[in-house]
Amino acid sequence: MFERLAGTRIDNALQWSPAVALLGPRQVGKSTLARALAERGPDALFLDLERAQTRERLAQPDLFFAANRQRLVVLDEVQFMPELFRELRVEIDTDRRPGRFLLLGSASFALLRQSESLAGRLAVVDMAPLLLPEVVRRFADVQTLWLRGGFPNSYTADSETASVAWRESFIRNLLATDLPALGINVDAELLRRFWRMAAHLHGQLFNASAVAASLGVSQPTVMRWLDHLTQALLLRRLEPYHANLGKRLVKSPKVYVRDSGLLHSLLGIHGVNDLLGHPATGASWEGFCIDQICAALPQDALVSFYRTAAGAELDLVVEFGARKIGFEIKFSSTPQVTKGFWQACQDVGLERAYVVAPVEEGWPMASTLPCAVEVIGPLALSRVIEQRR
Repeated sequence: MFERLAGTRIDNALQWSPAVALLGPRQVGKSTLARALAERGPDALFLDLERAQTRERLAQPDLFFAANRQRLVVLDEVQFMPELFRELRVEIDTDRRPGRFLLLGSASFALLRQSESLAGRLAVVDMAPLLLPEVVRRFADVQTLWLRGGFPNSYTADSETASVAWRESFIRNLLATDLPALGINVDAELLRRFWRMAAHLHGQLFNASAVAASLGVSQPTVMRWLDHLTQALLLRRLEPYHANLGKRLVKSPKVYVRDSGLLHSLLGIHGVNDLLGHPATGASWEGFCIDQICAALPQDALVSFYRTAAGAELDLVVEFGARKIGFEIKFSSTPQVTKGFWQACQDVGLERAYVVAPVEEGWPMASTLPCAVEVIGPLALSRVIEQRR
């Protein structure tokens, strides 16, 4: 149905790496994409390791892999058999031809923690929920993706009511079943309360002590829950930009719910009117745009935000080696920036800065700084990132 950008990245990685890992949250479409890729090649083998019968087939993985060396072997939900990684390392060292294995995982920590032995043998591709370039052709469609989020079943639902119902069911099953299966053993209701609180703090500095006091738990417990949901690819922890600038920089991270549709469900936002009249509208738009930017970046790009005690602030700093570009995100058709924005551009030493707003056509902003500043709409994000890479 959709031309997923992750598919192109997988194709490219399979050309040079013997094993490729595709990481993304549950229900984001990894299995569908992997099956489509496997069907294009001759004699590919797809194995769902969540099924006990499939795990039985791999009771002797060394013999199984040796017998299928000429096939692309797709291992779905590979974290359910962590003992395979040792056998994969041995098998890849025996035959290092590219394109032998495609590993799918629903959480970064569950897969990468076990794949340390595959260093130098494994390429990693992240798969985000649906992105603007994958589904949106008109500016008017941006609002639908922003409201419903990018999980395919939510985005393609027949109605807003059906989309909301799917997301509510997804959250309930994720907390009660999927996260425990990944080794996250926390009371589902407590974790839901924490996730809802993180949603209310979306785009703000994360104060673990205040959150712990509100929930009646310890600060280390809150930080552990934050790690769990971040590693399960459900929250984004954005760290502050640090450099020896002689400035008093903030040290706390910002936290975002990674999918705007899940954010809206956690906040009780069910329709467009709810969204546009909600106090979190600007923060929701900010997180939505940051997700789009991060998904379009190359794997080696670094992202952070910039804020000083004096009020200089930039929503996102992207570093490509020594080169830096910045993004300020405004929910306004006539966005205005503050003195703190210009100071942040100067402090960080940006090559170029963009003000992302809900507009169809962008325009340059007058700037007295060495870096150019331009207003752009969301549909231009992937283009400007590609130009700056």
